[in-house]
Amino acid sequence: MMQSQSRSCLRWHTTTMHLVQKINGLFKRTETLLQGSCDFRPRILIDVSKIDMATTVLGFKISMPIMVAPTAFQKMAHPDGEYATARAASAAGTIMTLSSWATSSVEEVASTGPGIRFFQLYVYKNRKVVEQLVRRAEKAGFKAIALTVDTPRLGRRESDIKNRFTLPPNLTLKNFEGLDLGKMDEANDSGLASYVAGQIDRTLSWKDIQWLQTITNLPILVKGVITGEDARIAIQAGAAGIIVSNHGARQLDYVPATISALEEVVKATQGRVPVFLDGGVRRGTDVFKALALGASGIFIGRPVVFALAAEGEAGVRKVLQMLRDEFELTMALSGCRSLSEITRNHIVTEWDTPRHLPRL
Repeated sequence: MMQSQSRSCLRWHTTTMHLVQKINGLFKRTETLLQGSCDFRPRILIDVSKIDMATTVLGFKISMPIMVAPTAFQKMAHPDGEYATARAASAAGTIMTLSSWATSSVEEVASTGPGIRFFQLYVYKNRKVVEQLVRRAEKAGFKAIALTVDTPRLGRRESDIKNRFTLPPNLTLKNFEGLDLGKMDEANDSGLASYVAGQIDRTLSWKDIQWLQTITNLPILVKGVITGEDARIAIQAGAAGIIVSNHGARQLDYVPATISALEEVVKATQGRVPVFLDGGVRRGTDVFKALALGASGIFIGRPVVFALAAEGEAGVRKVLQMLRDEFELTMALSGCRSLSEITRNHIVTEWDTPRHLPRL
């Protein structure tokens, strides 16, 4: 009886909190790819006995348009941390993006074996540290820089403040060891917020993309764009690609869900650079929606970390395979045999104007 009451209380709490968040307009903060935002318009009687999901990103061929987003502190989820994620992504034939704030260094991740890897970059006040880190990533075989541009200050993460979040004493920010930047000290509220306030450069601006191009030959993806205006400026500044991201909905409340912002950004780029979606993808159907709206591929973060915590490398392999299988099935049931056949006509969104049905 007590167990039944406990389940009822949990169900009530979850339902009530979602309702409160929705009423208060915070639902977009917690759900970054909105349910019901897109419906499918499948085509039928098409031979889908063969489905090709392979694609090319910045000249690198991958098995599917599903890639691994940068997530920090992965050894908090599992002892193997970024090692496990790197091996799983390589086995799946896709790209892993390593966080600046990884608990494994660029050299350590490179040592796990072959694989296509990007490096996510935060720009520190000490630009010599940034320059050194970028060159280390390039030397370690990383293929692109994903520059995070939406974090001049850390958003108000109330759970971190409540828990006085900091890294466990046995873990460090491995890329900054030996630079007096690898430790995150305890603070009265959030140790991470204090670290960001002390180290991250708030003066970061568009001219710094051009500065990065003077210290590396790697292509630069601008991560954190959610408006068409900024997409156009990013291209002018020399970005090789754009990642539509709201930082996992943890920076600014009331920003649009990534799926809602995607099409505006895609239209603004006019095909000059690839656009990717980061955040909110939980099913293979979500991947299809993003590609139908013009994305060249998607990045997943939370599903990877949850799978890593549950089963380590095997868990990450499993979640990548699940998403692959779901995406392949969605393509087949929509009548698409290749990524190029996924078009805007395969979906209808909540922001579309009413469609006029053809006369029979």
